[in-house]
Amino acid sequence: MIPMDTIMTVEDKVGNIVETKIIDLAYNGKSVGELDGKIIFLNGGLPGEKVQAQIIKRKPRYSVGRIKDITEKSSDRIKAPCIHFDICGGCTWQDLAYERQLYYKRKQVVDSLEHIGKIENAGVAETIGCDEQFFYRNKMEYSFNVSEESGFTLGLHKRGRFDDIFDVKECLLQSVESNSIVAWFRKHIKENKIEVYDVTAHTGFLRFLMIRQAKNTDQIMINIVTTDDMIPNVSNMIESLTASFPQVKTIVQNINSGKSNIARGESERVLFGEGYIEEKILDYNFRIYANSFFQTNSRQAEVLYHRILDTLRPEKNDTLLDLYCGTGAIGICASGHVGRVIGIDSEPSAIKAAEENARNNNVENIYFMAGPAKEILMTSTDDLRKSTCAVIDPPRAGIHPKALKRLIEMNHKKIIYISCNPATFSRDASTLIKAGYEMGTVVPVDMFPHTMHIEVVTGFFKSK
Repeated sequence: MIPMDTIMTVEDKVGNIVETKIIDLAYNGKSVGELDGKIIFLNGGLPGEKVQAQIIKRKPRYSVGRIKDITEKSSDRIKAPCIHFDICGGCTWQDLAYERQLYYKRKQVVDSLEHIGKIENAGVAETIGCDEQFFYRNKMEYSFNVSEESGFTLGLHKRGRFDDIFDVKECLLQSVESNSIVAWFRKHIKENKIEVYDVTAHTGFLRFLMIRQAKNTDQIMINIVTTDDMIPNVSNMIESLTASFPQVKTIVQNINSGKSNIARGESERVLFGEGYIEEKILDYNFRIYANSFFQTNSRQAEVLYHRILDTLRPEKNDTLLDLYCGTGAIGICASGHVGRVIGIDSEPSAIKAAEENARNNNVENIYFMAGPAKEILMTSTDDLRKSTCAVIDPPRAGIHPKALKRLIEMNHKKIIYISCNPATFSRDASTLIKAGYEMGTVVPVDMFPHTMHIEVVTGFFKSK
């Protein structure tokens, strides 16, 4: 504990130690305190707790502090089960009781609608929780980095650091098998003296290890991201890895020679298997490639898709516009309830996968268009003009203003909006309401327990 004579409760200056009570949780994972009528954002801590914190940044409207000590703990605080929780940047809320996580996620949606969308008294349902609060992810990316102590590290980023990777021994997010695969690779790399990538100097070979594990089929994909060239002793690696883990159905290598620190490459080679795994959602099978977008929580995605269909209330004479369709999962799952589906996405590889998924599922009343939403909507083809309803699942930035303007002009009788960002959702919801749509109940769905992320789904219905 910091000696009390060092505490200055009101003096808001960089370097000072202050005492504050946490009053809320912010959407970015920070906690919120109040200091002499001014907001202070803190790393960690839970509402109701009193903390001692050091001011590290001061702005006219807020300050930023680093917690040094918790002097009064919240009754909502629990012991985080993960051995890496104190340093890992993945789970921010493992020390918060799960029912309270759901409460604050709903509160963030309500706050965004009120403060950003200027929508008062919106109907926001209780957050739909996730039955599987651990081992729910179907995709994890592990990073390599050099280390003076051990030669290299293979694991996850330390909280707030892009250049500091710690060795993961046991992550509770994907599966027991994925932890064993990471340990296997760590041993294999040491034995074969394979060079790893230095994220600061931008030199080296091994950059990322990505594991995809389909939860409903148990198939595993290994994606090894390197700077160039073939992986040393690759035949032995494949033979030993697949013998140790029979669930591994494919192994691919992505080549990323640039400085951009992302787990995908300019080119790809399939080292083993077909280059994809299959996942089953609502009785449909979907092929997932190394760089495909797919909902990261397979089983909760089924809950989300049921909610989408319940909100859409599709009819057999409807033509459904599936905007930002990705690999076509939502449109394909809805295809049996409508007359026709039109999928649009800007990523050509996603459209290729969507077409393949439709063929493999014998879905014939769907077709896809590749290109930016705002440009395709402006083409106003006969099929687009005939569409009666829309499902939109945009990226975190929300709908492009021109695409939203054109969507409103198309005068759909109902629009289902799925969003992973309450802020941009609230902005777009305000625009739709001003255009004459009535917003239905907003339903938060927890896709990522122990993080601050929240998905929302709601319907906008044309006023009669």
